[in-house]
Amino acid sequence: MSVDLEQMRVSVGTSLVTAIVYRPADRAIAQIVLGHGAGANQQSAFMVAAAQAFAARGVTAVTFNFPYTEQGRRVPDKADVLERSFASVVREARARAGAEGLPFHIGGKSMGGRMATHVAATWSTEASGRLDGVVLFGYPLHPPGRPSRLRVDHLSQIRVPLLFLQGTRDTFGGPDDIREAFPSMPPGSTVHAVDGADHSFRTSTNRKLPADAVLAPLVDVAVRWMLLPRP
Repeated sequence: MSVDLEQMRVSVGTSLVTAIVYRPADRAIAQIVLGHGAGANQQSAFMVAAAQAFAARGVTAVTFNFPYTEQGRRVPDKADVLERSFASVVREARARAGAEGLPFHIGGKSMGGRMATHVAATWSTEASGRLDGVVLFGYPLHPPGRPSRLRVDHLSQIRVPLLFLQGTRDTFGGPDDIREAFPSMPPGSTVHAVDGADHSFRTSTNRKLPADAVLAPLVDVAVRWMLLPRP
């Protein structure tokens, strides 16, 4: 399936950030907005491969730059700026991406996924519309080597299902760590363990493969999960 690209500019406070819509050539079956990780912008090999893979499977994918990467800075913005940026892109994507009435998800890679959970924790269906779940590629449960600094306090406020795609060698926390730290997940949530994978889903057997080959099976899992019936 071919993919159509559309660039849009989104207002975040007094500045603008760039977002890219990866639209399936045929009718979309769902939509997802993805935030990038701390060390690279939306044009990273990981983000482009993930967005293209979703679109190739019929899911309209929207990526975007957080303000600091849009402005060429290396240090991430404060959490409240990141959250507002994500929420602004979500509003614009819902208005312009042409996926009204379809299953709608948010998520991202590492820090981008973490910010998606912050947005989900304060989500109001009445004010913001439908949200069906959160897809997390390598949730940063804690900083590497500091397992006591858990980033879970806000997770209990989320009312929609979460999909954790987590490598068993992820130094930010593995699948068992996720389950232990967050035992009362919303109904429909899943922790999908990627055997032997690190934080970027690299293993001893796929370390030389391009990002699209590494991500294809993970996006397959995500799309199947996104289309499951919700109560």
